[in-house]
Amino acid sequence: MIGRIDWAGGLARFLSRWMLALLVASYALASILPGPGLWIKDSRFLDHAAVGLGFHPTLPKLMLSFLLLNAGLHVRVSRMAELARRPGTMIAGLAANLAVPLVFIGVLLATSGLWHNSEEFSELLIGLTLVAAMPIAGSSTGWTRAADGDMTLSLGLVMFSTLLSPLLTPMILDAVGLVAPHHYGDDLVRLADHGTGRFLMVWVMVPSVLGMVGRLALGGARVGRCEKGLKPLATVTLLILCYANSASCLPQALGRPDWDFLILVAGVVTALCVATFWAGYELGRALGLDHAGRSALMFGLGMNNNGTGLVLVASTFGGKPMILLPVLAYNLAQHLVAGCANALHRPDQDAGLTL
Repeated sequence: MIGRIDWAGGLARFLSRWMLALLVASYALASILPGPGLWIKDSRFLDHAAVGLGFHPTLPKLMLSFLLLNAGLHVRVSRMAELARRPGTMIAGLAANLAVPLVFIGVLLATSGLWHNSEEFSELLIGLTLVAAMPIAGSSTGWTRAADGDMTLSLGLVMFSTLLSPLLTPMILDAVGLVAPHHYGDDLVRLADHGTGRFLMVWVMVPSVLGMVGRLALGGARVGRCEKGLKPLATVTLLILCYANSASCLPQALGRPDWDFLILVAGVVTALCVATFWAGYELGRALGLDHAGRSALMFGLGMNNNGTGLVLVASTFGGKPMILLPVLAYNLAQHLVAGCANALHRPDQDAGLTL
């Protein structure tokens, strides 16, 4: 047993250290060997087991649920009571997490006529709106911990944004869809009305709550003993999920590259990512928070749960795989920007942060 735990701990450290390289490798593998990924994404062999349940489980949905269940197991609900003494910080963080990307998308909409291909712009807009509508990523807590940030605030942002997602995500999709030109606004409204709230309830909120309840039932000590095994399993699951969803769009995007569109996606996604990280840091300064609080807000606002976005796009827009491209790009960009922010944002540099 001890040997297995030590082996699992070493694997967890390896995966954590090389996470960014492994993520890039999963994208590369999807580009040159998409077959297994497409099988994972499109497999329907679980449908027979789900007859009468009213929903259709797929491997990506089950993998997503496992990730959220695992995240819930590591939320110390008792620590959330500390947030009751400073609800303003939590509310401001959640509000900014919604507002900043929406303002960015509004500016993008105002310039939509400058791009020569309305279909490409539609795919970019839908992908960015999905990024904006997703709850805060659990990986933000890892970066917050690395920066000696406020873990209670960080976990609170992840937990409450996840629990509110069945309500807020359809609202965001509807809001952008109603103001967007009809040829892609209709797609967003259709996505909001196409069971998105139910999807998030079944595959995101319920597993998260079950994880938190499981921690209360099992106790922190038992969960802690399982953590070394669960952590690498969750990381591998995330990498497989990214590989499977990348397989449907990267071979097409890179096989016959449309360079101007790829440059547009890379530039816009990077700009949005930098803007959200910067906004989180500046919000912390405006609220008078210390280094720990600013770190929690910076990584919380900058990192979104794109695994959820990838599964949602794949299950709704299977015929438009290029919509996945902005989501995949943001998934990579947020870890790159997080690494830069972590290097620049140190206690002795709190006079200002330049990203």
